[in-house]
Amino acid sequence: MTALAPAPTRTRTPVRAAFAGFLGSAVEYYDFFIFGSAAALIFPHIFFPDADTTARVMSFATFGFAYVARPVGAVVLGHFGDRIGRRKVLVFTLALMGFSTFAIGCLPTFETVGWLAPGLLVLCRLLQGLSAAGEQAGASSMTLEHAPDRRRAFFTSWTLTGTQGGQVLAAIAFIPIMALPEDVLYSVGWRIPFWLSAVVVVVAFVVRRSLPESPEFVSAAEGGEIEKLPLVGLLRSHWRDVLRVVFLAMIAAVSTVFGNLAIAYGTDAGLDASVTLWLVVVANIVALVTQPLFGMLADRIGRKPVFIYGALASAVLMPFYLRSMSGSEVWVAFLLAVAVFSCGYAAANAVWPSFYNEMFPREVRFSGVAIGTQLGFLMAGFAPSIVTAMGGTGPDGWIVISVFTAVIAVVVTLAALTARETARTPTAELGRRR
Repeated sequence: MTALAPAPTRTRTPVRAAFAGFLGSAVEYYDFFIFGSAAALIFPHIFFPDADTTARVMSFATFGFAYVARPVGAVVLGHFGDRIGRRKVLVFTLALMGFSTFAIGCLPTFETVGWLAPGLLVLCRLLQGLSAAGEQAGASSMTLEHAPDRRRAFFTSWTLTGTQGGQVLAAIAFIPIMALPEDVLYSVGWRIPFWLSAVVVVVAFVVRRSLPESPEFVSAAEGGEIEKLPLVGLLRSHWRDVLRVVFLAMIAAVSTVFGNLAIAYGTDAGLDASVTLWLVVVANIVALVTQPLFGMLADRIGRKPVFIYGALASAVLMPFYLRSMSGSEVWVAFLLAVAVFSCGYAAANAVWPSFYNEMFPREVRFSGVAIGTQLGFLMAGFAPSIVTAMGGTGPDGWIVISVFTAVIAVVVTLAALTARETARTPTAELGRRR
């Protein structure tokens, strides 16, 4: 086995790891979420023959195709993340996401090549899904393994805070684009946010390459504890935790409902498209502050109570937010957007990187979190398409969306109650059976 560099000291490395996780996730999910915004507002008009409800359902389905690729990517990238190291895989995922996003901005439309256009769109979306499969699992594993024992939730929360930063950038990129005349918007304008991803990918690529490998992985490699087939060891000894993470990860459906489906519902309810995008921007900006605070709280009182609060608060507040979109007071919609997302869902979102990672030992951690989350995220990926087909963007769509969110919240709460509390467990002992 090739000798590895000694594990780096933890004086400043946790901050560097958290920053690299934040920046990498921001770039990855800028790319990922501009697709979501375009699927709600642009793609039904340019990649399908008629811009009607059927086109919107198919457009949201292309958004969901990435989640089909993610379990496959989780198995492959999880294997290499546990075999050759977290950092190398994370550099690869960043490059793949940048390439596939830029390629989307170069695609021909339905008017030009017919059904080949949505076919190419699906292909690029599948590549995005393969990349995203390893990003959050790898970044959160890397950050957790660099972090001090009593501050793991705080440092790993920055990985998911990066996804909120990416969603803010994605929404901001589309706000001026949506103000363009239609002939410009549907020809060249919509492509610009996709092309811009090439610039930010380069910056994040340099930062991520400079980060040292996880000390936990280095220690496992030097001790000869690297699994030859991580998937086999994972399913043999930790299948219950994988299954638990699958159900817990369904909480991500709240994010896609809020960030994608609610945009379409709000537009049909009478709000200007730019206003619905600003709702997402403001809520995610506030979440940049609240998520690290929820991480700090989870380090003090535990992962489970903070996660469960986030799930249940999302369900309770969602109907009020949706109803506010059809009201005359726009400021109420902004206030409730912050309440449901920044003060509700953000609690679960901030805690899951530590909560899920701490269920697994270092030898199979990347694989366990990647596979469990990506299977659970299938619900998030297809939630907009499913709920739209059920009438979620119609006149009474707020009822359908609210019931869907409540069911998700109950499922993940029950799964969380079955998990062990790991806030006080030393990093070296995580995932070990007593």
